[in-house]
Amino acid sequence: MSDFNLFDAEEKTLEQAGALRRGMDGAPQNVKDGLDALIEAYGRSVREQRRLVRVSDRLQAQLATVNQELGKRKAEAEDALESLQAAQESLVQAEKLASLGALVGGVAHEINTPVGIALSCASHLADVTSAMRKLFEADDIGVEDFERFMATALDTTSLILANCERAAQLIRSFKQVAVDRTTSERRSFELAAYIRETLASLGPHLRQAGHAVSIDCPDGITMTSYPGALSQVLSNFVMNSLVHGFEPEQSGAIRIQVDQPAPGQVRLVYSDTGKGIPEENRGRVFDPFFTTRRGTGGSGLGLHIVYNLVTGPLEGSVAVESPPAGGTVFVVTLPQSTTPAPAPRS
Repeated sequence: MSDFNLFDAEEKTLEQAGALRRGMDGAPQNVKDGLDALIEAYGRSVREQRRLVRVSDRLQAQLATVNQELGKRKAEAEDALESLQAAQESLVQAEKLASLGALVGGVAHEINTPVGIALSCASHLADVTSAMRKLFEADDIGVEDFERFMATALDTTSLILANCERAAQLIRSFKQVAVDRTTSERRSFELAAYIRETLASLGPHLRQAGHAVSIDCPDGITMTSYPGALSQVLSNFVMNSLVHGFEPEQSGAIRIQVDQPAPGQVRLVYSDTGKGIPEENRGRVFDPFFTTRRGTGGSGLGLHIVYNLVTGPLEGSVAVESPPAGGTVFVVTLPQSTTPAPAPRS
């Protein structure tokens, strides 16, 4: 609506008042003066209202421009947030793959010893068998030769079987852990055995660092949950201790304690005897990309992944403590059985 149309009635009133004033030439002066004052006051009021309307129109136009700019900035911020979330997810997946790569390295290192022993024993058995064959073909086998061959064959085959069984056991354990890491399958598992399997995959890292590891978990605790997520949590705790908790050349201790504070609930306490976490950093350790070792082995995603896994698929909670005596303690509380995933719609 235009300014003219908005104040059309007021303008007509002013015109009528002016005509009335012009027709009052014979009226007393005080009446004419009073009417002049009223007409002037009313005119000033109309002019002020016109000015306020123009100011309001300008403000509304400015507000519309600001709202349009805000909408544009909001859309840009949402796009940037989506890009950051996608980048963060990519980095989290890369961190998980790096952890899986460390697991593969652990498999190769652990299996190398029993396979190497079995190979050496088999080679030695082949050599003594070839020597025995030559004696047999020369019809020159004595009782002592045969007894010595039998003793060697029994010893070497025993070593071969023991080391092949050890390698097979390691492969089964590592295979299950690797499958759990990649499939995110919910299943039942025995907690103590699974913790030992997970730490076995980290054996090369722990032995190289020279840290003592102890597990205090009662046998018979069966969980129906996501073992791959739990394995990832434990692995990230251990690697966090190795990278951040201990100084180079420092030998320390890592301990995992498990109990059941309530029926259907499991509490896992992971602790190390490292240098601990400063109080000012304690509230930020689970934030994404927070690390005190930027550029020297820390990505800032390890404990963030721990928090997401514990509070996500594992449906639990995690807290961090730094006791006065030193070291770091992570307390993870989990339900013994997680909620089954909804069945897919047909």
